[in-house]
Amino acid sequence: MKDLKMYIDGRFEENASGKWINVLNPSTEEVISRMPDGTVADADRAIEAAAKAQPAWEALTSSVRGEYLKKIAQGIRRREQELTDIIVREGGKTQALANVEVNFTADYIDYMAGWALRYEGEILPSARPKETIFVFKKPIGVTTGILPWNFPFFLIARKAAPALLTGNTIVVKPSQITPENAYVFAQIAHEAGLPAGVFNVVNGRGSVIGHELAANPKVGMVSLTGSVGAGVQTMEAASKNVTKVSLELGGKAPGIVMPDADLDLAVKSIIGSRVINTGQVCNCCERVYVHASVKEAFMQKLIAGMKAVKVGNPSEVKDLDMGPLVEANALKSIEEKVAKALAQGAKLECGGHRIGTKGYFFEPTVLSGCTQQMDIIQEETFGPVLPVVEFTNVEDAIAWANDCEYGLTSSVYTQNLDIAFKLMRALKFGETYINRENFEAMQGFHAGWRKSGIGGADGKHGLEEYLQTHVVYLETQI
Repeated sequence: MKDLKMYIDGRFEENASGKWINVLNPSTEEVISRMPDGTVADADRAIEAAAKAQPAWEALTSSVRGEYLKKIAQGIRRREQELTDIIVREGGKTQALANVEVNFTADYIDYMAGWALRYEGEILPSARPKETIFVFKKPIGVTTGILPWNFPFFLIARKAAPALLTGNTIVVKPSQITPENAYVFAQIAHEAGLPAGVFNVVNGRGSVIGHELAANPKVGMVSLTGSVGAGVQTMEAASKNVTKVSLELGGKAPGIVMPDADLDLAVKSIIGSRVINTGQVCNCCERVYVHASVKEAFMQKLIAGMKAVKVGNPSEVKDLDMGPLVEANALKSIEEKVAKALAQGAKLECGGHRIGTKGYFFEPTVLSGCTQQMDIIQEETFGPVLPVVEFTNVEDAIAWANDCEYGLTSSVYTQNLDIAFKLMRALKFGETYINRENFEAMQGFHAGWRKSGIGGADGKHGLEEYLQTHVVYLETQI
């Protein structure tokens, strides 16, 4: 069993509190490591270190900051297999998906480093003849990142890379379920020569460390990826100092299958979007609306495909489609949601039960006969459960898809360009995928509507989340 350390002000620290939180392998339920149960004092020291380091870090050119990021990306690639194994062991990801996460993280950091000489301010015309108006883009200062467990390694980069490139410093709090990958990230940042205090890792509970990373008056921006409840708590803590928040929260992505859809493509994409990371992805397809004219053929293919999903312990078997749920509470939640759906009138087509007695495994599940009012259609599931609703009128499908408190992603399957554009215009979600799986690109903008979040990440617009404007009115005398 490995004892993890926090990384504050350029140093790996022993656990001063003497209290630990055990980390379990969700496939075996065995303790694999333990992390410090950090205190408010730990968080404050990290924020203080970040505040002290920020002016000198901002004073460097963006190109120099970008070179540090490139060194971190290189360090990640050198430790690719080690990081893959950690992600599999901590979170229950398949080996293929964990490896994608590691390499995508390195690529993402390189991509953000490439913005060093590309982000820009503006020069505006003035109504005064001798005046020039400048719009400068400047760093916010100290930023903080509160990380989830479902893509724990990538989310470090999604928050830290744009923050660091633009001259901010950052303190991150890993999930207490998946903290070891962040420990290795800190080692890589340290070996890359990142100046002390620029990047910090503080372990602990969300109610303690997360709250302080949002409430501390020296923090200029807090970014959280997590549940709606965690987002509300973060906003409340940040509101006392009017601190900027960037939140990526839950999702309940609809998939609409039109009569002319390529059913093989639709089934493959929907299953891929449902069982990825055992359905524990906020932009996963969580509910399907299928036209009555193709429902029977679609359901046959969908049920066969879900039954064929390979499930097992990803630390032992390489060629898998799905591992376990991340923790006991997640397994209990899925069991309860399926039971409630059946009680409300849904029909179980396949799956619906826990697999074995050791590890948090659950069968890939399809529910038919679902209606818009059912909880399984309205509430985020976060597991490998796919409810299906039949429709005959596209206007109903649009209305039902939009009838949700979340607004992160959506998907459409059609070969009719007119229908595709109609749905693009009508769907009220931050992202819509047409004839493909739900997975965003680093150069896009991952942002939700309604309770799915505030702000966003990735691409030019995600980079600008970490910048604020300074307008200068310069009037000359001659």
